Amino acid sequence: MMKVYFSPSSPFVRKVLVCASELDIADKIELLPSAAGPVQRDATIIADNPLGQVPTFFTDDGIALYDSRVICEYLDALAGGNRLFPAASLARWQALVYQSVADGILDAALLTRYETAMRPEPLRWADWITGQMSKVSDALAKLESEVGQFGTQVDIGVITIGCALSYLDLRFPDNGWRQRCPGLKTWYDTFSQRPSMLSTALR
Repeated sequence: MMKVYFSPSSPFVRKVLVCASELDIADKIELLPSAAGPVQRDATIIADNPLGQVPTFFTDDGIALYDSRVICEYLDALAGGNRLFPAASLARWQALVYQSVADGILDAALLTRYETAMRPEPLRWADWITGQMSKVSDALAKLESEVGQFGTQVDIGVITIGCALSYLDLRFPDNGWRQRCPGLKTWYDTFSQRPSMLSTALR
């Protein structure tokens, strides 16, 4: 059975699980508990992934895969390919760009979360927080301008966007992205009701 180190609040783990659900192979993946963190690292994970991060995934053959981008593409190939990662050139590159933008939102949001929730308050750097969250705002504005191009397709790009928006809701409920991005809000209100999203909700 395939396995993945799991954290219920990790948007990158969720991204993998949403892909697995969309590909109808979620029941073939065992969730392994983890204690991964940016300061206190999980030695159990480090034994297979030197970065010590989730998601760290194991194939049926016991091969360790990381990070989420690699794992999601592996799952797509396992399910026959060209489903969440389009084969057609233009569609493929657009999906990968959207994945990159949404991963960037998550990277910046996570760095902000670490700064505000883990660093002692006297040591927090306000300019750092502002810089990271400006990346989030600029990326959301870009996605808002292109949301009409999303259509009804379900690919790695829109899955990652959905996971990024849900993480903002979890950790930055006062961010106000819905007010600034009404098109994204409308799209997300529908996308977030997919069974794959409902069954993997962050907590």
